[in-house]
Amino acid sequence: MPRIIKKPEAKRDLIERMAYLDEVNPGLAGRFLAAVEATLQRLAHVPGLGGFCEYEKPRLKELRVFPVKRFPKYLVFYRALPDGIDVIRVLHGAQDIERILTEDE
Repeated sequence: MPRIIKKPEAKRDLIERMAYLDEVNPGLAGRFLAAVEATLQRLAHVPGLGGFCEYEKPRLKELRVFPVKRFPKYLVFYRALPDGIDVIRVLHGAQDIERILTEDE
């Protein structure tokens, strides 16, 4: 079974998104988490599904991005591993993604 590693920042992203979504619509947070987990399982089995990010910083160019199933405005940023994926962040597409990822590096 492929590995799925979630960086602390990705875990924090998920907790924050779930809190927000639960506030907006009770029950939505559970569906969001299930969709994220299904997306991560799919990516862990086929890491090449996500496209490469097109950012200036050399370390960001190896990142891949893929939308969350049924929540396409939320994006999973990850690195492919020989035996799975390393999830870096889970962000909303309206956020200043390049700035956030640059700050992480």
